[in-house]
Amino acid sequence: MDALQLVEIAGLILVAMLLLLAGGLWIGLALLACGWLTMQFVSGGIPIGSVLATNAWSNSASWTLAALPLFVWMGEILFRTKLSEELFRGLAPWLGWLPGRLMHVNVIGCGVFGSISGSSAATTAMVAKIALPELKKRGYDEMVSLGSLAGAGTLGILIPPSITMVVYAVAANVSIIQIFLAGFLPSLIVMGLYSGYIAVWSLLHPEKMPPKPPKMSFREKLKESANLIPVTLLIILVFATLLSGVASATECAAWGVAGSLAIAAWSRNLTARAFYDSIMGAMRLTTMIMLILTGAGFMSIAMGYTGIPNALATWVDGLNLSPYALIAVLLVMYILLGTALDGLSMIVLTTVVVLPMVQQAGFDLVWFGIFLVLVVEMAEVSPPVGFNLFVLQTMSGRDSLTVAKASLPFFFLLVVTVAIITVFPDIVMLLPRLAFPN
Repeated sequence: MDALQLVEIAGLILVAMLLLLAGGLWIGLALLACGWLTMQFVSGGIPIGSVLATNAWSNSASWTLAALPLFVWMGEILFRTKLSEELFRGLAPWLGWLPGRLMHVNVIGCGVFGSISGSSAATTAMVAKIALPELKKRGYDEMVSLGSLAGAGTLGILIPPSITMVVYAVAANVSIIQIFLAGFLPSLIVMGLYSGYIAVWSLLHPEKMPPKPPKMSFREKLKESANLIPVTLLIILVFATLLSGVASATECAAWGVAGSLAIAAWSRNLTARAFYDSIMGAMRLTTMIMLILTGAGFMSIAMGYTGIPNALATWVDGLNLSPYALIAVLLVMYILLGTALDGLSMIVLTTVVVLPMVQQAGFDLVWFGIFLVLVVEMAEVSPPVGFNLFVLQTMSGRDSLTVAKASLPFFFLLVVTVAIITVFPDIVMLLPRLAFPN
């Protein structure tokens, strides 16, 4: 197929996706339908049923993905047994002075849980399960709460260890440890920008903030913070087992579930009803996510068969751009791809063509890995296939356009982060060079 035909196919698929979602069709089914439509333009008589079955099996049989339902269940236990309320009660006295107050818990929580899970979807689902009900009950603005969760949930793939980083390191043949080290400082920048936006927004819209809590003495703050101890110990347990190499991310999720159950039982919050509700809630959310993953994977495979991602990358290579212009064009290209493909598919389908031109332009492949992870983060909050948007749509009961609108400021903050690391690449390379001076 020539370039014009590929553009027409891509446009048709995008329109079909928007129409199906606007019509109220389930997200996973809409993705499957668009994948089937895409396969109609592929020549060669490829058996669509076999491709779909293989894709569904490979997605569901992933050992790494097994961490997702476990982390979701961990969040459900914390939510159903009121441990999340204790977490907020413990943080509230210390964040009362900061503009935005408890909305910063979204950023802090996603940063902490993201370092544990390595998955954007798991981070978003777990923190949203805890944070959304509490913020709504306390009168915080829903749009900023949803947007900050959508944006901060992407920290799950930027803060090491990250599944996306591992996939890129393998595809680019670079050190996984160097990629992990390179992600720390950019993740702090992202968290700082998110918290800064929340603070500025709250100062500009004081009428949308709940009343300030009564002032407390230092001793009273410490007393309230005793509620932080159980959940803090749980996070330390999970994080320590991961860093020490005792357990993988999936095994850490199992430790997290066991720890949540132990803490809930110790605090006498674990009733038979709460236990049953936590299992059912985790099962419903995990089933929804798995259906979306199957649809997204099938659509990504179908897009790969058409050759659209590869053709787009080849077109960029033929422009013979300067280094900064190349990065700008690649940024736009990946943002466009992010509207139709999941992040891992974008990496797998384009690195073969993109990496040689990036090296030729003089960019370090470790630096480019962090650039690519940030762009994948943008894809997570880009309609119509932004996975974090789907998760929050289901959990909040709001439509996808509302969630996408709420996440827009945080999307642009990711663009700002890309600009910062492009102008100052040493931010990314500092830790890898210190650890590997040669």
